[in-house]
Amino acid sequence: MELIKEIKQSKILKNVFIALIGTILLAVSSKIKIPFYPVPMTMQTFVVLFLGIALGWKLGLATVSLYLFEGIIGMPVFSGSPEKGVGIVYFTGPTMGYLVGFLFTVYFTGSFNFSKNLFIKFLQLSFSVSFIYILGILWLGTLIGWEKPLFQLGVQPFLLAELFKILIILICLPQIKKLKQYL
Repeated sequence: MELIKEIKQSKILKNVFIALIGTILLAVSSKIKIPFYPVPMTMQTFVVLFLGIALGWKLGLATVSLYLFEGIIGMPVFSGSPEKGVGIVYFTGPTMGYLVGFLFTVYFTGSFNFSKNLFIKFLQLSFSVSFIYILGILWLGTLIGWEKPLFQLGVQPFLLAELFKILIILICLPQIKKLKQYL
């Protein structure tokens, strides 16, 4: 009985460690950015897709939730923090919809059993990442007004870069899936 308890405790510690490493990857990827208005372009969507594939939906969701919690309590993990503020005030700014979209993206990416068909894998990744932009644009509309050209502001500038990130994930997908067996 003690052995089972120790194994469960070590698995929990291992998962906490992996989640913390994942939040560090997300924080670092948020700082790799190209400034855009009203939302900067970062490598975070790439990392969210990576985490979903490598960790699966449960640990991936826990990792992204922990990352969002870190930012909400004031740790400077978000793209514009600390220079544009920290904590809940920053979180509820223009990027909130995109950040909440990370949860859906990591869930779907982690849930998919990626087929051998390259086109279907591309569609699965595109579907997953679309939640970042759907929720992002919905929040932007609420925040800055629906009369603004929301698609041109909150989606269009990022499409080419997003396509590039998805293609990189597609190329690396077999290696990322192999990594999953070690985690």
